[in-house]
Amino acid sequence: MQKYIFLKRGLLFFRHMRFLWTLGFIVTLCTTGLAQQNKISGYIKDASTNQALPGVNVYVDELKQGAATDGNGFYTFSVPDGKYHLHISMISYKDSIIAINLTKDIKISVALPPDAVNEKTVNVVGQKANNNVQSAKMGTITLEVGDLKAIPVFFGEQDILKVIQLLPGVQSAGDANTGFYVRGGGPDQNLVMIDGATVYNAGHLLGFFSIFNSDALNSVSLIKGDMPANYGGRISSVLDISAKQGDMEQIHASGGIGLIASHVTVQIPIKKDTSAFIFSARRTYIDLFLQKPFIPASSAFSGTSYYFYDLNGKLNYNFSAKNQLSITGYYGQDAFTFSDADVGFSTHVPWGNAIVSANWNHIFSDKLLATTSLSYTDYNFRFTGAENGFNFTLFSGIHDYHAKVNFDWIPNKKNHIKYGLENTFHVFIPSAISAQEPNVNFNTSDVVHLYGNEAGAYITDEYSLSELIKMEGGLRYSLFDQVGPFTRYNQNPFGQTTDTVTYKSLQKVAQYGGLEPRFSIRYILSENSSLKAGYSRNYQYIHLASISSISLPTDVWIPCTSLIPPSIGDQYSLGYYHNFRDNMFESSVEVYYKHMDNLIEYKDGVTPEANASSDPDENFTLGSGQAYGAEFYLKKRVGKFNGWIGYTLSWTTENFPDLNNGQTFYAKYDRRNDISVVANYELNSRWTVSAVFVYATGNALTVPDAWYVVEGQLVEQYGARDGYRLAPYDRLDLSATYTTDPKKRALRVEQRWEKRHGDSTAAYVDHRPTWVKNLHTSWSFSVYNVYDRFNPYFIYINISGSVYSNTLTIEAKQVALFPVLPSVSWNFDF
Repeated sequence: MQKYIFLKRGLLFFRHMRFLWTLGFIVTLCTTGLAQQNKISGYIKDASTNQALPGVNVYVDELKQGAATDGNGFYTFSVPDGKYHLHISMISYKDSIIAINLTKDIKISVALPPDAVNEKTVNVVGQKANNNVQSAKMGTITLEVGDLKAIPVFFGEQDILKVIQLLPGVQSAGDANTGFYVRGGGPDQNLVMIDGATVYNAGHLLGFFSIFNSDALNSVSLIKGDMPANYGGRISSVLDISAKQGDMEQIHASGGIGLIASHVTVQIPIKKDTSAFIFSARRTYIDLFLQKPFIPASSAFSGTSYYFYDLNGKLNYNFSAKNQLSITGYYGQDAFTFSDADVGFSTHVPWGNAIVSANWNHIFSDKLLATTSLSYTDYNFRFTGAENGFNFTLFSGIHDYHAKVNFDWIPNKKNHIKYGLENTFHVFIPSAISAQEPNVNFNTSDVVHLYGNEAGAYITDEYSLSELIKMEGGLRYSLFDQVGPFTRYNQNPFGQTTDTVTYKSLQKVAQYGGLEPRFSIRYILSENSSLKAGYSRNYQYIHLASISSISLPTDVWIPCTSLIPPSIGDQYSLGYYHNFRDNMFESSVEVYYKHMDNLIEYKDGVTPEANASSDPDENFTLGSGQAYGAEFYLKKRVGKFNGWIGYTLSWTTENFPDLNNGQTFYAKYDRRNDISVVANYELNSRWTVSAVFVYATGNALTVPDAWYVVEGQLVEQYGARDGYRLAPYDRLDLSATYTTDPKKRALRVEQRWEKRHGDSTAAYVDHRPTWVKNLHTSWSFSVYNVYDRFNPYFIYINISGSVYSNTLTIEAKQVALFPVLPSVSWNFDF
């Protein structure tokens, strides 16, 4: 049934896509006929890794005209006939200057070699030096994954989401948790994608690690401000991740061994300069430590274990200079098993993601590029428990079928236009329960599936009005249909079903939609400073139902229904950007205000298990919220000493008429102050040391503030919603990385040989295999939470004694997860 629904919706989508392809072809003919200038285009890649380089600055020196490469390393622009010097530059890479005599359209592709002086420094933004000043975009940061190896790690595992949390405007969800909040928005308000496919749960080990193996990633872009119109479906941010392409010239391998996990990545060229495959795998061995040293076979807890693993793969194939295909796959699972033979209880909890995406890039001309994407996402969670013959299962999930076509059109040097459409068919299982005893099956109602179709069409234009003023304006129209099969159970105030309304397959149950304008403008104040302003409206048609302040696999996704309208976010922002010391230092101040309508929360007294009811959308109530604040950012870009300081001052409040007596309260992810300091220093060619310090206002939560004895039972009374705060969070992490040099290692081998044999022997010949000669290794030593700060993870109420004997004691106890934690990992690359 699901496949039938998707195919039927897919036919409608591809009719629209065929129209856009036709439009693209017409645009190509028009622009070709009107062109008066010659076009320069090509691809830029890293000479050492053969990976595409996004954000490279390519321009003509004499005219100061050019463009930056896109996510595929592609650039294109037009200039008049003449003799010029084409300048290609990027931080941490050697500049390339090429003399050209332009009389016709030309293609120039270049492999940039890393700069030997800066190749070991940590570079946060991989774009041209003053891109933050020149661009019209606000709140956008691009991270080069390969430049983050010096930052202290948790248990020896590099994690891109941990670095995201160190940026201003981004708050952590908790100690060592990969969940993050952006400008007062919840975790479900962040669109996380890898190669165009949506990721619904990005955490392992209850969020302590992300599912993203950094060895398999190329770059990460975070848009926390005014997102362009080609993104939609979330009201807070976009985290767009691109997976690494395989090396098309030679076999390349890298990996590492840490305290709790190991990982390996292999790049294999299939056909030189045409196709390659990259495969990456990671697995923990926590289960091995638990089962053998700490839980012997004779123990009642024998069989208790936990582990997770990731598998990443990507195939790239260049059919021609104008056609490129990439197929990305990911599969990862967590598995937790607990057993207590003494009481006859056991449980098994697996959860994970399966993702596959295909992206086809087609160049119509040097002015028009089309990208067609197809993807499938499957996230599922299952809890199975058994006790003395009674079996209980709770499961939930979400499946997405997504298709998108996007056109990049550059009609002239002043305009860069993107337009396209996309469609996603969602299948939700909010929660389902089954239970049985020997010879008895409990009827817990049928598994509830909810179906929704989300579509969007957009156009956006980045327009240079003058050298001082650049604008980016866009318009997106989105539409969401909840469709059948679906049954609405109408109930009376006593919870009894009075009648039902049944909808057939693909029959419309509820429909929502609206226009989403986006606009930003940049005004150059001087060569090194600019002022920017922006506004954006976003619709969000799916919601994450959560009680905890941290993201857990038990959280469930709920679509818009006749009872749940879409969330709407309106954000206004203003920023000042200034670089100094020849772009060595970068600074910015951004202020923002965001209003959010139709937020959802569980009704009082409702728990996540209630989602298994016939109509799970009846368990929620609606409200509004607002967030505002200021973000301060200072970064030293290059040099032996580099890093950044980020500070966020913010407020986030919510109001739900049915909660907290209708009074406004601070959201559970409200943070007044959030500070991050990142510092890296290259001692010499072998040693690099790093430090990270973070401070944040404590999480808000709801706790009981009074207890009463009613008919012999102790009854608690809760205080104001989110009216209590945990203690502030602060932590210092340190790390040191020791890197070997293959050339120096070869020299030491030769010196030892000569010392052993003397001058009378034949000349030394290095017979080692090539991969050994090129082997780079490093040791990373990290200390997490250096001064052993007991940061609160959660609190619980401990009740002991009796009210009748006057021995009743009620106290709140704080739970802290991690003390000081040293770790070591060994990494290799050849």
